[in-house]
Amino acid sequence: MSLQQKIAKLIFKLPDGLLVRMAGGKPIEINGRVLEPQLQMVAWNGRKAPPLSSLPAEVVQAATREQLAMLAAAPEPGVIIEDSTIPGPDKNQIPVRIYLPDEQDPAHPMMVYYHMGGGVIGDLDTCNAFCSMIAVVAKCPVLSVDYRLAPPHKFPAGINDAIAAYEWALRNAGKYGAPDGVAAVGGDSMGGNFAAIVSQEMKRQDKPVPALQLLIYPAVDLVEEFPSRKDFANTFSLSTDTMDWFMDQYLPEGQDRSDPLLSPGQTGDLSGLPPAIVITAGHDPLVDEGDDYALRLGREGVYVKHKRYDNLAHAFTAFTDFSPGSRRACLQIAGMVRDMYGRS
Repeated sequence: MSLQQKIAKLIFKLPDGLLVRMAGGKPIEINGRVLEPQLQMVAWNGRKAPPLSSLPAEVVQAATREQLAMLAAAPEPGVIIEDSTIPGPDKNQIPVRIYLPDEQDPAHPMMVYYHMGGGVIGDLDTCNAFCSMIAVVAKCPVLSVDYRLAPPHKFPAGINDAIAAYEWALRNAGKYGAPDGVAAVGGDSMGGNFAAIVSQEMKRQDKPVPALQLLIYPAVDLVEEFPSRKDFANTFSLSTDTMDWFMDQYLPEGQDRSDPLLSPGQTGDLSGLPPAIVITAGHDPLVDEGDDYALRLGREGVYVKHKRYDNLAHAFTAFTDFSPGSRRACLQIAGMVRDMYGRS
């Protein structure tokens, strides 16, 4: 651990009131939701950073990798972690990270997990701590997928990798102590988009649908303008400007944004989809579309567990080292996965 990380850890342990005074003097409150002081401090420290849209993609990728590494928590104890590759859909090899808990329930399916990042940033380290939590708490193997990123690999390369990884898990889960022929999917932000799309695409193709879809602050609709996109347009850690920049990198020119492989929220019939855990963050331009998708799933007869963490921000799964609320939320979500497995 660097000296800078040690200093940051000490600062984040200061009393909440002092953190707020150091980070602007008053709590950040939007629509009656007060941002956690630790997250407010990070937002305050980054307030003078240039917008991502002003930088080349490769610079953003390197900078965010470094920043997230500074904030990353260590994996949970009680899990074996292995890096490997699996065959991709275009003769490519997909890097993956496999988490095997010391205490595994043989009835619990493998979870295939897709990291956040707008299809442009993120990697296996982005969700390393959270994937270890899922493995340990839910007592299941986790397959974390390092899908191809834009701009070198524009849509649909990433989602094609996501589908290929899920189908690989169906064929290979038994080798890792999980049931054969079944797997769950999960992800946060763009990863939540992928998990929702994989669930729908398996239904459309009449293939085995996931045992569970874990959708954490998912981006599900690139067409509709939900109110939260304006209400939280300039919030930490995701702004609408950044979202637009992601899509500029991710989408081919002229791409139809209502394509079901892009906007699962545009799908009219959601019946017959897998049980879902839908998690949203209160300070997030995506919060309304995630809440809406959870409601629509429930109306279509899908079993849904839906929770919104009002004082947390987008990307909180990556903030468990310094944000007490983020860590509590992530452990609760992992517990929801365990409990959902227990229903079947």
